[in-house]
Amino acid sequence: MEALLIAFDSTQQALRAEMLLEYADIEIDIRPTPKEITAGCALSIEFPAQDLPEAQRVIREEKVEIRGLFRKTEAGYEEIAV
Repeated sequence: MEALLIAFDSTQQALRAEMLLEYADIEIDIRPTPKEITAGCALSIEFPAQDLPEAQRVIREEKVEIRGLFRKTEAGYEEIAV
């Protein structure tokens, strides 16, 4: 199963997103931000790709400040639209 990653510029936003995504019943994992992704926060949230529409809705509606949404590729990570 493909997993996507949300990176953040602040720990506060990462923790806020964790709470909101869990509330939306999205299965998430907190993990270190990969070195290939430049972000101001060491925490990222990983979640199943099939939950992307719901995760995007939560991010938009709750105005969560993120560095970006990323998909792992053979070359590293590519950013996908919020």
